[in-house]
Amino acid sequence: MNKDKQKQIQLRKSVAPFAKTETRTSIIQIINSFIPFLLLWFLAYKSLSVSIWLSLVFSVVAAGFVVRIFIIFHDCAHMSFFKSGKANRIVGTIAGIITHFPFEKWKRSHALHHATSGNLDKRGDGDIWVMTVEEYREAGFWLRLGYRLYRNPFILFGLGPLFLLLGSNRFNRKGAPKRERFNTYLINVSIVAIYSLLIWALGWQAFLAVQFPTMYLAACVGIWLFYIQHTFEDSYFEHEDEWDYVKAAVEGSSYYKLPKILEWITGNIGYHHVHHLAPKIPNYYLEDAHESTPPLQKATTITIAESFKSIRFRLYDPEMKNFVSFKEFKAMERERQEKSQLGTMQANLQKK
Repeated sequence: MNKDKQKQIQLRKSVAPFAKTETRTSIIQIINSFIPFLLLWFLAYKSLSVSIWLSLVFSVVAAGFVVRIFIIFHDCAHMSFFKSGKANRIVGTIAGIITHFPFEKWKRSHALHHATSGNLDKRGDGDIWVMTVEEYREAGFWLRLGYRLYRNPFILFGLGPLFLLLGSNRFNRKGAPKRERFNTYLINVSIVAIYSLLIWALGWQAFLAVQFPTMYLAACVGIWLFYIQHTFEDSYFEHEDEWDYVKAAVEGSSYYKLPKILEWITGNIGYHHVHHLAPKIPNYYLEDAHESTPPLQKATTITIAESFKSIRFRLYDPEMKNFVSFKEFKAMERERQEKSQLGTMQANLQKK
């Protein structure tokens, strides 16, 4: 066994003690996530009579708690929030109703994301769409246009949340098993029932004034977090024959260094490299695992200020092992064409 493999095995052993569930801590998280969300939603509604802007302040904070509830949903999907699989499914489904995500469907797609993250030959399950430089070069006009539109920040982060909440999350995939289909139906029916009751009680205008900004902002933040933690300049991508799970986890996931309050709201998901290395570690132990494991502290660290630079990363270059912008791609293409023309001229001169 080579030294790299030995180091990887040791790294996974180092974090294994943190892959444990603390029922008391999980229950406390439910209390300090669900109750504040409901209270803030109520305050956002009551403050409408004072000012729409005051209501919006409460909605923004409530959106943060929706993100926190999603992290509980996320841990339940990994079966890491409770020891009982049944408890994870029940709490995960309730959290799915609040966050508008189908628990069983997302559980499957997210597991595939973990199993294939950074694998160039197995993209498409639970991932942000990424094309390589070569794929984009060979793509036709319509595929290129579609990709450019998809990667446009206004579409990805602006329309993406609406597509998730109103579109893809509401339908089952083809061939989904009975449990997955039933869970999606249950969550959809629950959402419709709750919406109907609140619209009847509060009126549709007041309901939308609170619910729309809360859910929309939460979804925007969720997509941003998912994007930034796998899209940074030297992120890890390899083809199947070279792909390695541990490298994909540690080198293909960032440590998003956030202020403590945002770290708490986002359930420590900034320690994404730790999470991908050991998905069974619940969110409340991710920081401990990071701090106690020196090799993990060498993972790519991204601050909030630095993270905005990642918006320009659009294509992955497997040869250079980094992301490039569309502008950089154009420069690369000009250089490639110039070299090709120069080579052709030299070949013609040699023939003469």
